[in-house]
Amino acid sequence: MKKLFALLMTLCLCLGMMAFPALAEQEEKPLSVAVVLAGTQGDRSFYDSSVEGLNRLVADFGVTPKIFECKEDASLYENSLYDAADTCDVVIAVGWQFWDYLSKAAPEYPDVKFIFVDNGLDGVGGNLMSIVYAQNQGSFLVGYIAAKLTATGKIGVVGGEDGATINDFIVGYEAGAKYANPDVVVERQYTDTYEDPAKGKEAATTLYDGGCDIVFAVAGKTGEGVFEAAAESGTYAIGVDSDQKYINPDVIICSMIKRVGQSIYDTVSDMENSYQPGAIWMAGMDTGFIDVAYGADDMPQQVSDELKAEVEEIKAKIISGEIEVPTALN
Repeated sequence: MKKLFALLMTLCLCLGMMAFPALAEQEEKPLSVAVVLAGTQGDRSFYDSSVEGLNRLVADFGVTPKIFECKEDASLYENSLYDAADTCDVVIAVGWQFWDYLSKAAPEYPDVKFIFVDNGLDGVGGNLMSIVYAQNQGSFLVGYIAAKLTATGKIGVVGGEDGATINDFIVGYEAGAKYANPDVVVERQYTDTYEDPAKGKEAATTLYDGGCDIVFAVAGKTGEGVFEAAAESGTYAIGVDSDQKYINPDVIICSMIKRVGQSIYDTVSDMENSYQPGAIWMAGMDTGFIDVAYGADDMPQQVSDELKAEVEEIKAKIISGEIEVPTALN
């Protein structure tokens, strides 16, 4: 009997050892997620917000991250996108510049889930979701604030390029300013780059020298030059995409918020319910992804509580449809 018991125990142990690798093989490996940036990290705005969303996915869900930076170099867009698709389960292309490349890549990688951030693309297969943002709505709010605070009656905006997405910010900004004061003058400058603060400073200086006392920076890292020009000229600026007031609380009166990182986090963390292949999802003010921010409470607050309350009333009217903000997008 003892020999039979020992034999049975040995058999069970051997079966257990044989079964262990099979169970290990069934364990799901961590999801691999790539963020492919048309520009670079370090803009303290649009691209950094995207990476922040990825970092939160790593911290909360253990995803395997990869980051590709294209540095606004068109020769890197295609290869970076394909390298990401070769190695990752989910590829997030951040920037309108990937339009043509995603049209080709998505059908070639049917098992990869693509997310196109900041532009809408449809009709290319069932594995691509687009997220576009109603930046015109948030820009309406900061335009209203600028028109209420200007002492000269002239405000400005520096755009990274003369393109549809940037102009969507600008038409919203102009509409909000005119809503506050029909007589306000809104001037614009374009830099044709998102990576050069020196050009941002040059463009902003032109606006400040021309009488503008508040300038909206819509140019990524280039916008940091706008903040420098504001500080040197004793005027004000408005940040974009993230709450940028911390960069210079004395000159940045507020920021137009576009929660790119949050939208990435929400989509990837709940792919089963939030990932909508073939869809173009609009993140509007009603979703909470578009807003205005004033920095921390202990920072200088150039925008009064009364004006902030007015902005909240306007926000509610935009969400309800009472105020329809013009757009530069189709």
